[in-house]
Amino acid sequence: MPASPLPLGTIALDTGGELPLYRQLYDALREAILDGRLHPGGRLPSSRMLAAELGVGRNTVLAAYEQLAAEGYLEGQVGAGTQVAALLPDSLLQLDRQSKRPERQRQTAAEARTLSERGRSLSATRRLIPAYTRGQGRAFQHGLPAIDHFPAMLWSRLLARHSRDTRSSLFGYEIGIGLPALREAIAAYAGAARGVVCSAEQVIVTVGAQAALDLTARMLLDPGDPVWVEDPGYLGARGALSGAGATLVPVPVDEEGLDVEAGIERHASPRLVYVTPSHQFPLGATLSLQRRLALLDHAGRCGAWIVEDDYDSEYRYQGRPIPSLQGLDRTGTVIYMGTFAKTLFPALKIGYLIVPEHLVDAFATAIRISGHVPPAAMQAALADFIGEGHYGGHVRRMRALYAERRAIVLDAIGNELSPWLRAAPGEGGLQLSAFLPEDADDRRLAAAAMEAGIHVSPLALYRLEQGRPGLYMGYASVPEAELKRAAADLAGVLETAGAPRYS
Repeated sequence: MPASPLPLGTIALDTGGELPLYRQLYDALREAILDGRLHPGGRLPSSRMLAAELGVGRNTVLAAYEQLAAEGYLEGQVGAGTQVAALLPDSLLQLDRQSKRPERQRQTAAEARTLSERGRSLSATRRLIPAYTRGQGRAFQHGLPAIDHFPAMLWSRLLARHSRDTRSSLFGYEIGIGLPALREAIAAYAGAARGVVCSAEQVIVTVGAQAALDLTARMLLDPGDPVWVEDPGYLGARGALSGAGATLVPVPVDEEGLDVEAGIERHASPRLVYVTPSHQFPLGATLSLQRRLALLDHAGRCGAWIVEDDYDSEYRYQGRPIPSLQGLDRTGTVIYMGTFAKTLFPALKIGYLIVPEHLVDAFATAIRISGHVPPAAMQAALADFIGEGHYGGHVRRMRALYAERRAIVLDAIGNELSPWLRAAPGEGGLQLSAFLPEDADDRRLAAAAMEAGIHVSPLALYRLEQGRPGLYMGYASVPEAELKRAAADLAGVLETAGAPRYS
């Protein structure tokens, strides 16, 4: 166990005072133990080290340690492995009882200092956090790629390449809105693979997709601004938008994606529209061309921004990839957002925005102030990973793997799970939705599955309004044999829980 960080800034020894130095040190350490700044079991520095830190003789520290050990506050061999006692003496417990009233006073004062309105909004946002595991995933955990198939050795070599030379500019402060090499690589990839029309200067590198959402919301929204959000939709976006004080306008989603006409009926002049057009989260629909054009037209006429979240568009298993909404934009309306969390690994924490040219300077200033910039060495390694062709090859291999795993889940839904589930339309992604009968309680059934060790989410979790019940099921990180076993187990759970059946 490492040595406990002593509160040296609060230990002031008065060399001219009447109280001996060892007694002053004893009092300071005892107080730190009593109020919890030194935790039970925490190891203290050696007497020699602490004496040097405080500028006193070693015997002064030894005397204080010995007195505290004699009273039961410390244990172990003094000077070699001294630590705070795991079981504190009765006298300390008595002191703790005497201190309850002052402690309550401190709590009352702390309660008077409240969060800001934005802070309260952020903290009130409910979000389901998947129980991620190392390596292979837990069926049917969503949001996690097959990390065990990531070329870790190759990645470590690329990262080491940029981490050895401390003379490199990567070890300084100023990397602004992203390393030029990575911005060039992202612009080239997005243009070739997604039909995005941009230059590298429009690319802003962020600490993942959530930081990109937060930055966009803070830059474009004022409290009370109306924002169209897909319903059901992505909770991370809902949290960022609510945290910015936006008024969320839920817009229904069907097999063609966001229902633009329904959005106009609900609020004709949104300030911003958040949409996942390539693979709607969580239902999986692709926004039709007719609706894409209608959305761009309406946003242009009412002066709304469109945030296009293209979170896992690389994984489409039928037909040709759908070009981005941004590629159809001719008026600087769309802000395009991407992430490498789904294609590489979540802990990379690198995402990006592609913003219209007239927003670049404002966003660049804001991201420097916010500090939402990934480590430079990570950016440099990723630029090499993309530029040397490794990224494209990895995506192709994962697309084949995920297609196989998706087929297993769809086969299970069509067979042993067919009494209860119907797969939602969709042609890609790392997860899918399956609808339950209209009278099912998806929250109750998801909870029953969780108790059996099966990770599914109820579609109700992602809704602002009532809608068709269902389960959200991931497959990308789960081995094939585990998917088959879990499908059989889920059928047993639904049977035992008395889930309504399709007639």
